[in-house]
Amino acid sequence: MSVKFKIAGILFFLILFGSDHVRAQTTIIRGVLTDSASKETLPYANVQIPGTTLGTLADDEGRYSIKVEGNYTKIQFGYIGYNTQVKTITPGIDQVINVKLSVNASMLTEVVIKGKARYRNRNNPAVELIQKVIDHKKENQMDANDFVQYEQYEKISLALSNLSDKFREKRIFRNYQFLFTEQDSSTIGGKNMLPAYLRERLSQIYFRKDPYKKKQRVLADQRAEYDSRFIDNDGLSTYFNRLYEDINIYNNNISVVTNLLLSPIAGSAPTFYKFFITDTVKTQQPWLVELSFIPRNKTDLLFQGKLYITLDGHYGVQHAYLTVNKDINLNFMRDLEAKLEFDKSSDGRYHLSKSTLGMEFAFGDKGGGIYGQRTVTFKDYEINKPQNDSIYRGPAEEIMYKEDEKKSPDFWVNSRHIPLEHREVEIYKNVDTLQTIKSFRRTMDIGTLLLAGYKALGPVEIGPVNTFYSFNPVEGLRLRFGGRTTPIFSKRVYFETYAAYGFKDQKWKYFASGTYSLNNKSIYHFPLHYFRFSYQHDTKIPGQELQFVQEDNFLLSFKRGKNDKWLYNDIYKFEYVREFPSRLSYKFGFTQWKQAPAGALVYQRYDAGSDGLININSLSNAEVSLELRYAPHEQYYQGKLYRTPIPNKYPIFTMRYSKGIKGLLQGETNYQNFTGNIAKRFFLSQFGYADVTAEGGYIIGKNIPFPLLTIHRANQSYAYQLSSYNLMNFLEFVSDHYASMNVEYYLNGFLFNKIPLLKRLKLREVVAFRGLYGGLRNENNPAYNPNLYKFLTNPDGSSATYSLNKEPYMEGSVGIANIFKLLRVDLVKRFNYLDNPNVAEWGVRARVKLDF
Repeated sequence: MSVKFKIAGILFFLILFGSDHVRAQTTIIRGVLTDSASKETLPYANVQIPGTTLGTLADDEGRYSIKVEGNYTKIQFGYIGYNTQVKTITPGIDQVINVKLSVNASMLTEVVIKGKARYRNRNNPAVELIQKVIDHKKENQMDANDFVQYEQYEKISLALSNLSDKFREKRIFRNYQFLFTEQDSSTIGGKNMLPAYLRERLSQIYFRKDPYKKKQRVLADQRAEYDSRFIDNDGLSTYFNRLYEDINIYNNNISVVTNLLLSPIAGSAPTFYKFFITDTVKTQQPWLVELSFIPRNKTDLLFQGKLYITLDGHYGVQHAYLTVNKDINLNFMRDLEAKLEFDKSSDGRYHLSKSTLGMEFAFGDKGGGIYGQRTVTFKDYEINKPQNDSIYRGPAEEIMYKEDEKKSPDFWVNSRHIPLEHREVEIYKNVDTLQTIKSFRRTMDIGTLLLAGYKALGPVEIGPVNTFYSFNPVEGLRLRFGGRTTPIFSKRVYFETYAAYGFKDQKWKYFASGTYSLNNKSIYHFPLHYFRFSYQHDTKIPGQELQFVQEDNFLLSFKRGKNDKWLYNDIYKFEYVREFPSRLSYKFGFTQWKQAPAGALVYQRYDAGSDGLININSLSNAEVSLELRYAPHEQYYQGKLYRTPIPNKYPIFTMRYSKGIKGLLQGETNYQNFTGNIAKRFFLSQFGYADVTAEGGYIIGKNIPFPLLTIHRANQSYAYQLSSYNLMNFLEFVSDHYASMNVEYYLNGFLFNKIPLLKRLKLREVVAFRGLYGGLRNENNPAYNPNLYKFLTNPDGSSATYSLNKEPYMEGSVGIANIFKLLRVDLVKRFNYLDNPNVAEWGVRARVKLDF
């Protein structure tokens, strides 16, 4: 289950019953701005509601359109070098106002008006100015200094937004009226808001240039928390912080809802943006130039807005206003507004003093949505003041208070840089009160069952429900029932179990595990530190490895081709897991595994005595393993079943070593297996992003039966699997050494946005390629070593299992994502090994993937 579904589930009960449009008056004004003398249009002129931040820019034809929520009666038009005009508007009525602006004669000596001239970078004073800003970026950033320290206060809030009075008055909300707040209907979020989340943090930040270190010492932290049986509060905070990341205007790329947008002062910005000098501010020193910018292609993932540049020789940004065009392909985003404010510090440079990012998400242009805002303020800058080396030691983020320490309300009143907004004042108390209402707890319980698959029953929870029923060729109809304990039972000891029964093979399967936490934290809470013992007697498909889904999920019961080669497994396992704040972790394990072939799967080898094939009833193996993993700055949402990573730009390294020991607990084979994996997301700004994974493995040993070799990950379901080969059959290829490359390139609508129909549908393109090179040494190949298990054959005698030859296995796909905002469909092509029996050259696969 995607983490986006989890977040939606927090407030699911509030929108189950629909919503209506806000009753505040909506006014739409459109028209054209022209020069009163020459009649030429004025491209990118300013249109604004006086006294507010509501406004827009005209397009390159001087045409404008603005929608206003509220009872405003005035609208203002301006263009550099022209006299400003204010017109009267009638609230609640669509109207056309064409405006003729006259030249301000006093500014004729300062400005050359080009009217409707074609936009060019060459000899364009706006582009020349932005180039100066780009050239001076390095000196205006924090790392221009050797040392910087400051105090930082941040808050992030979330609310249901744009709710109508009719929605608020629904009977179901009779007991929840204390939650609703009202605000100016013209602001993002509309009139009626329902605050649902708030987190505040106070930190001291220390920066050192050489050697580089940025240390955040968190002095205090508080948030509105929901019942941990329903919500992962830590994961929720992490995910909101990922959506609402810091905005550094001086970076080449700026993160917005897990996408990277090109900064308007990136080195390549003049190639992708149009810039216009739209005003000068001479009422302060140094003078400022208002520089407006828009994307050259309004469908690209780029910003639009205004920069205020200092004319002091440093060309720093003093203020910035960023938003996005309504036509860009960002899912569910109805509005975005970012504001940056910079104050002059003791070094004569402008340092960030306040950053505000507000975004509203909704399923449509009207009706209810979810509005989130992150505000960060900075004060008490000290420049080039060295600190003791001990300050910079340790992790980048260090908690300076006890985990169970709670600061008093008076502390927060005195420590906040800015007071809470009206809608935020009561949120801590309201969330606590909300969870005492039986109807709310009942609804959250139902939502958790639907979205996460678990039903809480005090100290235990039953689930996951999507595994209760499935079917396959070996077991036929399979029924399963299971559950596990929760932290209410114990914070240190956890138990999990299930039982399943197959009506075709008439056999019971079962699983039981016990886990002991060594750090008095939940075994699902970072950093993990526990050991676990488990036993499993169950079936498995060799070569099927799934991500974020269980094998007996009902939807995966549907398979293509023949799916009759299975195993009965008896697995005893011990695991010791340790994670560190640096995101380095290790896992030590011991596994005793007995596997017996089932269905059409048969283990056979030649017997010298009988000069023929004999069947092997089972294979036993004893293995010790060690896994090292390093995931810099990794964040995640901890769901009920899986920890879902939140992708970032840093690579993830995984190395695993395992050793089979012959003679230990009936182990039959000696071997050593080395594998390594590197995964990284490459953000390509408006061109999308690419997920690249490189993997390799090598097995040392002789006479190793093929079930213990690397059985390459295959997929015979109709679901698109990211880490498997989607047109490879189960048990088709095995290797004792291999290297692979997996590339998933998401264009995020870069091409489709330029096609009118597809642009309206907000479809997105995705291209993928998988390549696998490997082989099998003669000592482990049954074709050269008759003592080994024979490769599988089909009923007609043809081979069903192969080693890779000199030619790598390759497949690729092209897909359309974001269908109905949640479905991805790929056309997959297998490029080679097409002569193998029962293989498909083409296939269609689907995947549920909810993206912003």
